[in-house]
Amino acid sequence: MKSRITTTLKTSTCAFALAILALPVTAVLSQAAARPTVEVAFVLDTTGSMGGLLEGAKRKIWSIATSAVDANPDADIRIGLVAYRDIGDEYVTRTFDLTTDIQDIYGNLLDLKARGGGDWPESVNEALDVAVNKLQWTKGSDTRRIVFLVGDAPPHMDYAQDAKYPKTLAVAKQRDIVVNAVLAGNARDTERVWQDIAQLGDGRFIPIPQDGGDLVVIETPYDHDIIILQKEINGTVIPFGPQKLQKRVEEKTRQLAQVAAAAPSSASDMASYLNKRAKISSEAVTGDGDLVSAVAAGHTNIASIKDDELPDTLRKLTPEQRKAEIEKQTQTRKSLNEKLAALVQKRDAFVADKKRSAAPAKASSFDRAVEETLRAQVRR
Repeated sequence: MKSRITTTLKTSTCAFALAILALPVTAVLSQAAARPTVEVAFVLDTTGSMGGLLEGAKRKIWSIATSAVDANPDADIRIGLVAYRDIGDEYVTRTFDLTTDIQDIYGNLLDLKARGGGDWPESVNEALDVAVNKLQWTKGSDTRRIVFLVGDAPPHMDYAQDAKYPKTLAVAKQRDIVVNAVLAGNARDTERVWQDIAQLGDGRFIPIPQDGGDLVVIETPYDHDIIILQKEINGTVIPFGPQKLQKRVEEKTRQLAQVAAAAPSSASDMASYLNKRAKISSEAVTGDGDLVSAVAAGHTNIASIKDDELPDTLRKLTPEQRKAEIEKQTQTRKSLNEKLAALVQKRDAFVADKKRSAAPAKASSFDRAVEETLRAQVRR
């Protein structure tokens, strides 16, 4: 009996090994490198009454993204956005799909303006339907899928063409998508619906002031040096690919300076997020198009890239010189990120201490409510 069992085990082990060997190398590597995923979609009313909250969201998106990283440091973070108004406005919904390119989402958020509206209800039903059924949610059990509906007016329940929110939320539950309802203001009719949405969506009902409340803006002694270091890290970026993509990458490297000029604490938030992501992605900017991070991550090989997809600075170099330049920028970025990580750690401690010693807020703000909810739901 013992001999027969041993033979069976050996046979099974060999079969498993052969099956693994039969897989493409890329499949084995992708399985080994698989990471958990956190996906967050904001369904945001952008009618005229939401101006104050919208501007606050623009300032705090980086700290919100960082709270997701802090709750699950090894996860891929994907953020999406569904802006909505109503029939007769400039648009009913405007969709920006879930992506790891948070700088792209940030740029699109900056372009949104609070306009339109007028008749009290808005196209909430259509916006929720788009978020649940049209965004490209990642499948699998190792993914957290979270929606924040943010608005101040109830849905139009008289639009015959709309899928009503109870039906949409039943689909969300099947797909393990948690839906939170953030109420701006204190409209009673909206509050009743938002509470129902949160309950059906297995999420939280979160009341906040109409203007989003007082943002948690804490300037630290480390912000200036953090911004300077991130600018130096941006100097290691080598754009590549089609010309349109290269220009987009160049815009991203300038984005930090633009944010720093308007709101230093937000620029420091951005740098902190990029630094924490760099530990597993080697990115200096989010998304594709940086040759240094693409080579470091094993996504491409410098020898396989066409000359017309390289910047002028590399195109005139020999293959050996190109390789040497990428290695140089990789090492420079690594060294700068190590220095930046030490500063970010001090900044985090400073901010945490300030929050502990601050007087309790009279009302929850948009950023505080979303960050607290994310931390709880990402860990769940």
